[in-house]
Amino acid sequence: MSVRAHSEVASQNPRYFRLFGQDIEAPAVGPGLHLVATPIGNLGDVTLRALATLAGAAVVACEDSRVTRRLFERYAITTPLISYHDHNAEAVRPKILARLDAGAAVALVSDAGTPLISDPGFKLVQAAQAAGHAVTALPGASAVLAALTASGLPTDRFFFEGFLPPRDAARRARIEELAGIPATLVFFEAGPRVGAMLEDLAAGLGARPAAVCRELTKLHEEIRRNDLGTLAQAYREGAETRGEFVVVVGPPLAVAAPDAADLDGVLRHALAAASLKDAVEAVAEATGVKRRIVYQRALALTKRDGDDL
Repeated sequence: MSVRAHSEVASQNPRYFRLFGQDIEAPAVGPGLHLVATPIGNLGDVTLRALATLAGAAVVACEDSRVTRRLFERYAITTPLISYHDHNAEAVRPKILARLDAGAAVALVSDAGTPLISDPGFKLVQAAQAAGHAVTALPGASAVLAALTASGLPTDRFFFEGFLPPRDAARRARIEELAGIPATLVFFEAGPRVGAMLEDLAAGLGARPAAVCRELTKLHEEIRRNDLGTLAQAYREGAETRGEFVVVVGPPLAVAAPDAADLDGVLRHALAAASLKDAVEAVAEATGVKRRIVYQRALALTKRDGDDL
């Protein structure tokens, strides 16, 4: 990329972006759909490749032009913007595909972070790929990964749930479904609902360690780390709910396996009230012991008890 004085390029559009007071010429962007990660708060977290692509594309599709324009103004990018969001996606998607058919380079951004994460870009990517267009991902900021790595919770395996259902009954039912996943859980939540969400997480998941991350990378960034019950209490007592939240919850707490005598006692009780198959399933779920081990022990018990008769 070459550097020119601002006065020499001020009238040229849209092949330049400004960095550290210099206007930098963006290289040509190849045709296709370019998925560009943008900052989740701090505008300094954008990558050079993202700036060059946003400046060099024919058009940038964004969720809210007012949000994306703040990034464009910071870096003096003048590429035309078009809105593409949940409410207009069906109408706008064919227009974007028509531009791709004509050989244009189209960039797609979300309001913050990596496109397609809790936004409508998925269907556009599917349609572009089905039409034979190149789809390129430009990695960068992600609220999911920022919260996960700052949480202090296990990162080797995680499950991104996104937003839980807003209605109480549906939210609790979904938490019950998530309870057995052997991984760290990552959620998005709106500030007004974060307190109720934490109450339900504490009730459904128990005293798991968790982190509530608010306004990540922004001036008022805040990360609260504690067990779910203590965090829920903090929001009952008036913790700040303004801003955007990512909630990270640790994996299920390890439960000590019962010793052989305890397992036999539980199995005998279950076998007295249910079939062998149902008893094995119930005991395996209740104790966390592998089903195969429970089944073998149940067979041994039924044989021994039968021999004792």
